[in-house]
Amino acid sequence: MAVFACAGCSAVLTVPVSRVELPDHVHQQYGYGLLPAAMEPGTYAVDPHPGGPPWLAWEEVGKAGAAARGWHARRDVVSDGPRGRIVLAPGDVRGTVPVPEWDDGHCCGLAGMNGPNMMCGRCGLAVATRIDDCGLWQAVWLEPQAVRRVDDGAERPVAGWAELLEDPPWIPPVEESGRWSPRWAASAAVALAHLLAASGGAGVALPRGRLFSLTLGRAVREPVPAGSPAKTLAPAGPGLPDAHADIVMVPRHPQTGEPWARAAGTIVPLAAGVWFPLAFPRERRPAPRATDGEAAGDFMEGATMPPDRTFRPDGKVFLQTLARLPAVREPWLRAIYERCRSAPWSAPFQ
Repeated sequence: MAVFACAGCSAVLTVPVSRVELPDHVHQQYGYGLLPAAMEPGTYAVDPHPGGPPWLAWEEVGKAGAAARGWHARRDVVSDGPRGRIVLAPGDVRGTVPVPEWDDGHCCGLAGMNGPNMMCGRCGLAVATRIDDCGLWQAVWLEPQAVRRVDDGAERPVAGWAELLEDPPWIPPVEESGRWSPRWAASAAVALAHLLAASGGAGVALPRGRLFSLTLGRAVREPVPAGSPAKTLAPAGPGLPDAHADIVMVPRHPQTGEPWARAAGTIVPLAAGVWFPLAFPRERRPAPRATDGEAAGDFMEGATMPPDRTFRPDGKVFLQTLARLPAVREPWLRAIYERCRSAPWSAPFQ
């Protein structure tokens, strides 16, 4: 477990927390209502990329500067903030107070675009940025230069895949309201970006399974040019027989973020909480109703899908992910990126 303290006065700022992978939805903007915490209580994650202000225009940064910050395709603005920002659930933070009279450009809460808005309650050092505005997942981002980690006992052991198979991480595809989960929309967008890069411009033949078809089928059909021989896709991972496919979709470890690596073929990583329902779709029931004339499979207890609601990967998360992949420099993939960038709400994202 880890505890984070103020770098200025050593005041304790968090409860003991264990590290997990950075969630796909942590930077997602979804709808206009208030969202819950991005992180589970008692956990933290680290963003390896620059985050927060100052924000630089693409023309200021240039291609080389953008690539050094992890961007391989054009963005409107690029963060020149610190790497290694630490994200936690707001309820796990202690000993901080708001920065007085801080203008954060908020609507229903704090948007976190203007830098740290929380300071150490003891010494006044700006230590964190809280985000809780409408449409944003609630989070507190600790500034790496303003805090230091102090240990509070042994770190939680990393679970083996066999252990995860016994008690798998599971994000229901459909929420209790009957709507598709925004976390699924984010993770599907991340996987779609990696899948397109792995396809090399060819079509992709999805594995059998209505849940695969409903969540990725429309997305795979739309962006990839027609006419090229299709590559096969199959799930691979713990509890499944060896996959024989050109591309394999494997789970990322929920603690380390490392993809399951014991598979032949080109790997597409997927958040474990989404991979397990896709790989074992009969573990939850009954089936929601779908929009394209087919049932979605037994995968959600007590949920009903609105008949006019089609699953949509998150367009902004897709663009963010694709722009961070070096493969986006390929002309065919850059064309997809630019087309989606000019119309981010077009199919399959609307």
